[in-house]
Amino acid sequence: MPSHSVSPSDRPALRAELTAAEFSRWYWTKAELLSFARAAGLRTSGRKAELANRIAADLDGREPSIPLTVRPKSSRQLAPPLAPATAIPPGQRCSQVVRAWFTEHVDPHFHFDAAMREFFAAADGTSTLADAAAHWRATRDAPAPEIGAQFELNRFTRQWHLDNPGSNRADLMEAWRTYRALPIDERGRA
Repeated sequence: MPSHSVSPSDRPALRAELTAAEFSRWYWTKAELLSFARAAGLRTSGRKAELANRIAADLDGREPSIPLTVRPKSSRQLAPPLAPATAIPPGQRCSQVVRAWFTEHVDPHFHFDAAMREFFAAADGTSTLADAAAHWRATRDAPAPEIGAQFELNRFTRQWHLDNPGSNRADLMEAWRTYRALPIDERGRA
């Protein structure tokens, strides 16, 4: 557990008087960001990182540097019956229908991990469920990919389990609350 010179009570309130630099030093939940954005009259759409960028820009009186993500419109989604030759349409979601097919026909332990989410996100209508099944099998022995910075809790959780084998969820969540209460520049100091 990192030693630190700040306590959770040192975390400032999210308010319009903060500078973008001070705002960026701290962890904010998406709920906190949404509440602040609504009160400030800012757009609340988009991912957490986009929302945080929009708030930081507003606090500094400038335009956001990250544009709003435009997600492709979903096409018709797959529905039963599915078969290995079923083409995956562009915009296909990682749905329960697809999960059920994989669980029954490919692997009872199937789950949509990063490799499979990327495969489906890249689908252009030419790949099939058989191609996706081959991709699933080919990526099972691959090392765990790096978790994106926007998934801070997931990154913390993975490292926590590596550093604390056999620990329980209550200990993990207590450590997470302590960690996220620290400013970014104080995290990880031993």
